[in-house]
Amino acid sequence: MNSKRKKSEALKYHSHPKPGKIEVVPTKKYSSQRDLSLAYSPGVAQPCLEIAENKDDVYKYTSKGNLVAVISNGTAVLGLGNIGPEASKPVMEGKGVLFKIFADIDVFDIEVDTENVDEFVETVKRIAPTFGGINLEDIKAPEAFEIERRLVEELDIPVMHDDQHGTAIISTAALKNAIEIAKKDIAKVKIVVNGAGAAAISCTRLYISLGAKKENIIMCDSKGVIQKSRKNLTSQKAEFATDREDMHTLEDAMKNSDVFVGLSKGNIVSPEMLKTMAKNPIVFAMANPEPEIEYDLAIKTRDDIIMATGRSDYPNQVNNVLGFPFIFRGALDVRATKINEAMKMAAVHALADLAKESVPEQVNITYNEVNISFGKDYIIPKPFDQRLISEIPPAVAKAAMESGVALQPITNWEKYKHDLEDRLGTGNKIVRLLHNRAKAQPKRVVFAEADHLDVLKAAQVVYEEGIAIPILLGDKETIEELMDEIGFDSKIEIIDPKSYKERKRKRIFAEKYWELRQRKGVTMFDADKIMRERNYFATMMLNEGDADAFISGYARKYSTVLKPLIEIIPKVEGVDKISSTNVMLTKRGPMFLSDTAITPNPTGKDLALIAEMTATVVKMFGMTPALAMLSYSNFGSADNHTSRKVKEAIAILHECCPDLVIDGEIQADFALNPEMLKEKFPFSKLVGKNVNGLIFPNLDSANINYKLLKELNGIDSIGPVIMGLTKPAHILQLGASVDEIVNMTALAVVDAQNKEKLEKY
Repeated sequence: MNSKRKKSEALKYHSHPKPGKIEVVPTKKYSSQRDLSLAYSPGVAQPCLEIAENKDDVYKYTSKGNLVAVISNGTAVLGLGNIGPEASKPVMEGKGVLFKIFADIDVFDIEVDTENVDEFVETVKRIAPTFGGINLEDIKAPEAFEIERRLVEELDIPVMHDDQHGTAIISTAALKNAIEIAKKDIAKVKIVVNGAGAAAISCTRLYISLGAKKENIIMCDSKGVIQKSRKNLTSQKAEFATDREDMHTLEDAMKNSDVFVGLSKGNIVSPEMLKTMAKNPIVFAMANPEPEIEYDLAIKTRDDIIMATGRSDYPNQVNNVLGFPFIFRGALDVRATKINEAMKMAAVHALADLAKESVPEQVNITYNEVNISFGKDYIIPKPFDQRLISEIPPAVAKAAMESGVALQPITNWEKYKHDLEDRLGTGNKIVRLLHNRAKAQPKRVVFAEADHLDVLKAAQVVYEEGIAIPILLGDKETIEELMDEIGFDSKIEIIDPKSYKERKRKRIFAEKYWELRQRKGVTMFDADKIMRERNYFATMMLNEGDADAFISGYARKYSTVLKPLIEIIPKVEGVDKISSTNVMLTKRGPMFLSDTAITPNPTGKDLALIAEMTATVVKMFGMTPALAMLSYSNFGSADNHTSRKVKEAIAILHECCPDLVIDGEIQADFALNPEMLKEKFPFSKLVGKNVNGLIFPNLDSANINYKLLKELNGIDSIGPVIMGLTKPAHILQLGASVDEIVNMTALAVVDAQNKEKLEKY
């Protein structure tokens, strides 16, 4: 992406459809006058009086307990420097987004217009009654140290400067495991820390808490080794100044060192410097966006190295998102009065221990790995590991209780873990995981309607984000004009099936198509003519291996695009009818609705097959299927041809797939309400399960329901996902948005990855 387009995209993202990235949403009903009288006057007086009598009741009657202030003065915004409070607001809003999506914590961002420590501290103290916790952000050193120290001492709610402690906690967890893998002794390792800002100081202090010896640590800044003889040192730098006079430069310090920790700037460590380090060196090059030494160069230089960076495209990413959402989550849930060293170290050990546990298949799937396991390339958990929410907060909460700073202890830890897992129900996480998986191994995706602007915009996004390698079909001149219009200046393959250039390939495709359809009334003349049509040409590209996946349907009706797929692409063994499912990204998590696009009136046997194929798609998303076969009837409460075919489908599935969690016939409300289901139908296989798939009795009900959900509730969807073909071909809804096309493309890539794996086995 060129800089001009990157700037335009970023500005558009922040300004449309409404300015900013966060908003306040009511949590109570407000539809009637009665609701409003309870929300405000006169009903609001009652909780006010209760809180006036007992101040702690503010946690009972308001959102304080789940509300964190992200506070900055904009004096040290990452990569931008001292840009002021107003200019820092987009960053603080972004931090609020991360708090919400990773730990379900609400945030108000607060930008304070002062660089004076006393004024800043006083401001935060005066607004603190509003919040359950304070996250300090992007405040320059050394003021950041004093601000945090005073607020921790003077407030009775958790306060943490994430720039310091977030990086410190994650890198300390990584260091603990790296030292174990390298078979070294934390008390003996020689550590070089390059950088002396807030993060570097906090990291070094936590390394010492882990067991590192102060005398074995050399800290450097832009002037070289920080020595005690240097004048005008800050108190923080003086804390880690060395009395050794035999080293002056970073190069000197790195000789025979065991660990290098970089919190400075990119490309300041050379291969020669790396070669002077001790055996099995540990290198954390955490400068962003360019590490102190490039990952590939470091690995090439030392085959015994254990390497971590701040980047997501390499193993061992030291990312603050592994820490701050979950640390605050644990602190808030026990109403901790502070975040102390015990809680930080609890997070360190929990993160380190989690990396040693068997990795769930969902994590392997997300990162396109066969078996992620503890070792040089996996010393800390992955950011998208869903176990983080259930492992880190409990560890932090327990440490708060044991260290005497928890005002509301947790007694039922099993229930607490379950509640934590429920907080991550939003379907948007699935989209992030989907994109991440696609990026791990992008595939060639042919866009059959690339001369439409939105399709081309989507192709541009997936190319620039590394999700897919687009192949653009359509009139070349039109496509190039549109590419120029949107600043898409990359070298992308453009194919016009009607062009003279493609005559040879078109002829080959026509012959193959004729061979497939010659006993279906198709002549060679017909085949040659048909191959001028882009959807047929693109389908043949997919079938013959010239592309890995197929996307179309933006401007053509569904049946028109489906026809060549059915005619050309073989079905999966055992499948006589293909079907489809839509992934609805609901608040309770992804919900798979089938069949939404293909089979008008399925038989009982058809429904059983649709359910089996839906289960396969659910697994592709890294989830365990729990499917409800829907009807207007509940387990025999009504008897007609519709309920009977659903009953038949269930009987087939219970016999042929006894391990599949599916039941019916059942009404939708019982399927989606665990309490109602358990009370009325305790015998059901769905009791105690979170249903994530709904199989409808016919196309009408499935299609109507998914479109109602989409339009009335504003729910995003991915699909329809075609099931039953041996090749990854997927059809868009007419007029799909750019985001919908991008998501469908990511799904097509992941589908291609999965089918490729199946072919190997």
